[in-house]
Amino acid sequence: MRYKITGDNLQIVTLEIAPNELIYAEAGAMIHISGNINMQAKARGGIMKGLKRMLTGETFFLTEFTSQGGTGICAFAGNAPGTIKPIPLGPGKDFLCQKDAFLCAENTIEMDMAFQQKLGASFFGGEGFIIQRLSGSGTAFIHACGDFVEMDLQPGQVIKVDTGNVVGWDSSVTYDIERVKGIKTMFFGGEGLFLTTLKGPGKIILQSMTLHNLATALSPFLPQQSSGRSSGGASFLGQ
Repeated sequence: MRYKITGDNLQIVTLEIAPNELIYAEAGAMIHISGNINMQAKARGGIMKGLKRMLTGETFFLTEFTSQGGTGICAFAGNAPGTIKPIPLGPGKDFLCQKDAFLCAENTIEMDMAFQQKLGASFFGGEGFIIQRLSGSGTAFIHACGDFVEMDLQPGQVIKVDTGNVVGWDSSVTYDIERVKGIKTMFFGGEGLFLTTLKGPGKIILQSMTLHNLATALSPFLPQQSSGRSSGGASFLGQ
């Protein structure tokens, strides 16, 4: 499989797949395919796996893509302005990510549900109790809002992140929650009551904008409904 990621903050990943290859993607993520691509919705892993995917923010059915009569092309994108990142995986190298980050992957990659190991991270970490685990040998692609910042943490190295801005991390990274120190800082610092603490070794990926913050920023500019009528032009004209 070969791939190319194009765009800046509205990225698309285009995959070239051979006739003996199979890739699968989140339902609704496909942008375009070549004429020799066959796609089929499947509940990969059966009913229980499908239900577990729904708990992580994905769909019950995933769409599988295969090529017939030569190399085919498939293109995928996320559902919000953001970044796409390839995640290479191998034996013993799992990757954990926020619950709706998965976009597409090779057939040799397993996408499953995982649980936060510590209650503090579960209730206050911004990602919730359930996250996604990517494992196997091959390449998976994740998507999240904003731009990405990647860091390779050394053993024992710690970085503290605003709650919810963590996209993913190697399974070797320790993930926990720390309360902000100082009463004034907690209530007037504008960063909330908790920070996410990541401790190496391993790679972490952060995002510059969360989907929640994007929605909050746009909400004042969206049409508002009042008394069953839109606040648009009809109201201005007295109709």
